[in-house]
Amino acid sequence: MKPAIGLIELSSIARGLLASDAMIKKAPVEILMSETTSPGKYLVLVNGDVACVQEATQAGIEVADNFLVDSLCIAHVHEQIVPAIKKHFSKTKLDSVGVVETLSVASAIISADQALKSARVSLVDMRLGQGLGGKGYFVLSGDLSEVEAAVSQAVKVLEGSNMYLRSEIIPRPHEDFDLRVSP
Repeated sequence: MKPAIGLIELSSIARGLLASDAMIKKAPVEILMSETTSPGKYLVLVNGDVACVQEATQAGIEVADNFLVDSLCIAHVHEQIVPAIKKHFSKTKLDSVGVVETLSVASAIISADQALKSARVSLVDMRLGQGLGGKGYFVLSGDLSEVEAAVSQAVKVLEGSNMYLRSEIIPRPHEDFDLRVSP
C-alpha cells in the first residue's frame, strides 16, 4: 500500500477534469477516484508516495483556483482507508456500530482516518459523494468503548470546520440490522 492520499473537490466539472490531468502530469500517482458527484461537483483522489501525492495535490489545488470546495493530503493514511475507497471491506461481525456523517468527501476521509488511528475498530462501510448530495459517511464496528472513542475523535477533528453533520452510536444492533443503504 502507498502511504499517502490526496483529494480535491471542485464545484466545476470542467475544471475538475483539467485539475485531474494536471495532478497526474505533475507526479506519478494512482488515481483512486476521478468522477462527478452531486450536486455538480468533481472529485479527484490520488494515492502514492508522500512527496508525489503532496506535489500532485498542490498542482490540483492551483488549477482548481476559486472552484476548490475542499481538499486533503494525508501523509500516512490508515491501512483501512484505501481499500474502503475502493469499496473493499473486511467481513466483520457487527458488535457496536458508530456512524459519522459529514458535508464533504474530504471531511469524511479525514475523520475516518482519525477515528481508525485512535481506537481499535473496523471500518465496515464508507460512502463518498455519489447519491449523497456530495456528503460522505462511514461506519465503524467494535467494542462499545472503542467505537465511542473513535466517533469522539472523528467529530473532534472536524471541530470548527463546519463539515460535521451528525454521528450516532448503536450499542448492540439487532441481528437483522443491515448496513446497506441506497444507493
